Formats: sequence, C-alpha cells, structure tokens
Amino acid sequence: MNELQQKVEQVVDLLTNAAQEFAPLAFANSLGAEDMVLTDIIDRHQLDIWMFSLDTGRLPQETYDLMQTLRTRYSTPLRVYFPNVKQVESYVAENGVNGFYDSIALRKSCCHVRKVEPLRRALHGKHGWVTGMRHEQAVTRAGLEISAYDINNRMQKLNPLLEWSHKDVWQYIKQHDVPYNKLHDQFYPSIGCAPCSRAVTPGEDERAGRWWWESADGKECGLHVGKVIPIK
Repeated sequence: MNELQQKVEQVVDLLTNAAQEFAPLAFANSLGAEDMVLTDIIDRHQLDIWMFSLDTGRLPQETYDLMQTLRTRYSTPLRVYFPNVKQVESYVAENGVNGFYDSIALRKSCCHVRKVEPLRRALHGKHGWVTGMRHEQAVTRAGLEISAYDINNRMQKLNPLLEWSHKDVWQYIKQHDVPYNKLHDQFYPSIGCAPCSRAVTPGEDERAGRWWWESADGKECGLHVGKVIPIK
C-alpha cells in the first residue's frame, strides 16, 4: 500500500467513525480541489454524511459548471444554500455592489451576509461538520486540528485532509478522474467569489489569490475563524 492509499484509508476511517459519533454529520463543500476529493471519497464509500454548498450569488461560472457536473457524477445529493435576499439588498443599498473592496470591515460584512449566515442555517440541527482545509494552504490554517469542538457553531469540526499536501490532492484527483473547477488550470488554487479571487504566481501561497488586497495573516471569510477546543 502506498502513502496516498494509507492517507485515504485514514480519511475513510475518520469519517466513518465521525458519521456515527456526531450524527447527523454535514460536509461543507466549497467545490475546491480538496472538497472534490472529499466528495469522491464520501460518495465512493457511501458514507452517511450530508453534503451542502453555499451559493453566494457571486460565484464564477466555472464553479456553477462543476456544481452541475457533481449532480450527474455522484449519487450523494448536494444541497445548495443561498444568502438572505433582504440582507444582500440592504448591504448593496448601503455599500454598493462592490463595497467589499472599500475596507476589511465591509469585506467581512459581505462575507457574513453571503456565507456565514447561510452556513449557520445549513448547520442547524447537525452535530458535526467536515471541511477540506489543509495546513499548508495558508498561515491562518497552521494551527488547525484534525478534530476539534467548534464553540461558535456548538458542534464537532473535522478537517480530514489537514495533513495532505497539494501533491496528494492532485494525485487523488488524477487517479480517480475526479471532476474539478477548471479555474484550477488557470492558476487559481483557491476559488471563492469571482470578484475576490485571482490567479497566483509561482512562490505565492495557495490562498494568495483570495482578497489579495488584504494582509495574509487575516484572510478568512468568517466560516473558519471561531474558537475551537482540540480533541486529543
């Protein structure tokens, strides 16, 4: 058994146990490369995990194309959550459609309306959630744990690919012919909303293209900045 196979088995074991211990367990699918690996693993092994994605209303066309491909490729349903329309209308009326460029506070406010609030609705009634975050993606993710209690959302949070490398992710994708966002082929390692994502250059970290006008040590949207208690 090679190293990648061992890592896959560890992910399957972790998620199988978590699906029982923290049922109902939800997978927050951002449709990035890591999350497509998890999509394939969850579907391939028919794990009892509820899968959802957030449509912010500002996603690239390539992300919508992948969302549609996922419907035909996998049997595990993808539920899609949208922002509260009144909150979006209020934000745009007060700050403009691209007001998030004006300050970090306005950018975080936009993320709250378009991502954080829908996430809370998606996680309502769940006992745990799964993400595809990895340590090497950004400095803001260096201290993450594979399993920890998420105080803000009051449930267990699992990051099963935390120790995977960029090479591991793409080796799995190629080995299993996993569909992925075509923006990855245009040097977009991290893809969020269209106006807040750009391609990166060699040597930049994987999330350098997200909110590139901000400091690297605080570039999170609010989904993953809550307090957690590591489980040893």
